[in-house]
Amino acid sequence: MMIKTALVGLGSVNKNLLTILINKQERLQRDHGICFQIVCVSDSSGVAVDPDGFEAQMIIDRKNAGESASSFKGFRKGASVENVLEDTKIDLVFEASPVDLQTGQPGLGITRTALAKGISVVLANKGPVTLAYEELKNLARGSGAALEMSATVCGGLPVLNIGRRDLIAGDISKLKGIFNSTSNFILDEMATGRSYDDALAEAQERGIAEADPSLDVGGWDTANKLVIIANAILGQTVTLKDVDVTGIENITEDDLKNARADNKQIKLVATYENNKLSVAPIALPQESFLAHCTGWEMAVELHTDIYGIMYHKLWEREPVPTAASMLRDAVNIFEDRARKASL
Repeated sequence: MMIKTALVGLGSVNKNLLTILINKQERLQRDHGICFQIVCVSDSSGVAVDPDGFEAQMIIDRKNAGESASSFKGFRKGASVENVLEDTKIDLVFEASPVDLQTGQPGLGITRTALAKGISVVLANKGPVTLAYEELKNLARGSGAALEMSATVCGGLPVLNIGRRDLIAGDISKLKGIFNSTSNFILDEMATGRSYDDALAEAQERGIAEADPSLDVGGWDTANKLVIIANAILGQTVTLKDVDVTGIENITEDDLKNARADNKQIKLVATYENNKLSVAPIALPQESFLAHCTGWEMAVELHTDIYGIMYHKLWEREPVPTAASMLRDAVNIFEDRARKASL
C-alpha cells in the first residue's frame, strides 16, 4: 500500500520520522504492507510538491545543511499547504509544525482542510486538538478521515492508546502525571546545583524543549496534554481555560533543598480529580511513583474502577519516540482501513 504523504514542519520530530521511515522501510513493507511516499513538504519558508515523491534522506540532508523547502524542487511560491491539499493526491498529513496556543495556526487550518477533504491527519502538534478537539473529531467523523494524536501526549508513552483501547468499560477516577520532560529535567538538574538557564539550554539543544520554552517551564505544555487527555479519554469537554496552571519559573534551589530535607521531591504535576484539572509544582513524598520519575522521564498514574491503579513511565531524551508514535498512529490508521475493506 503506497500512502501519499505530506510532512508539515521539518524540525526535529519530522526529521526523526524520516530517519525512522528510512531505517524501517523494509520492516514496514514486510510486516504491514505499507510504504510512505513523501509528496509534499512544508516549513516556515513555504511548501514544495513532487507527485513522484521526495527522497527522504535528501530532505534530511538539505534541512541539516540549513536549506528550506523554498529551495526544493517543486516549490510553490505563495502557496499554502491548504492549497496543495486541494489539488494534489494526498492520503495522509504528518503535522508537526510549532505549537501556537493563541490561534493554533498553521496546524489548525491545515488539519481542518485535510479532514474536510477526507485526508487523514496524524498530529505531533498539540495546538489543533487543544483548541478545537470536538470540531476536528466531528470533521473526521463526517468525512471518514482519521485523526490520531498519540504523539501529542508524552511522546512515545501511549497514554491515549491505553485510555481509549485498553480500559474498555472502565472509568478513571483520578489521574496524575509528569508530562513534560524538559521541566522535569530542569528541576532535577537544579536540585544538583546546576543553574536554571544552563539546564534549559541543554533541553533546547537536544530538541526536546518547545521552540517557545515558556510553554514547558510555564506549565502550558503540560496543560495542553492534560486538556487532550481530558477530552480524549476522561469524557470531559474542556479547553485550556478550564485548567489551573502554575509553572516552575519561581521554584528556587532553596525550595528544592527544603523539599529534600523533608524527604520529598518537587515535580510539575498534572492532576485530574473530582472533575477538576490542574498543573502545578508539588512536593511529592520520596516513596511515591511520580517522585521517582527523574530527568528525561515522563509518567502517568491512572486510578480506575475495574482495572486497578496503573503506573506507566517513559524515558525520552530525544524526539525519536515522539516521531515513532506518529508512525504508530499512521500504521494503525491504514491497517484498520485495510481490515474494514476486506470484510
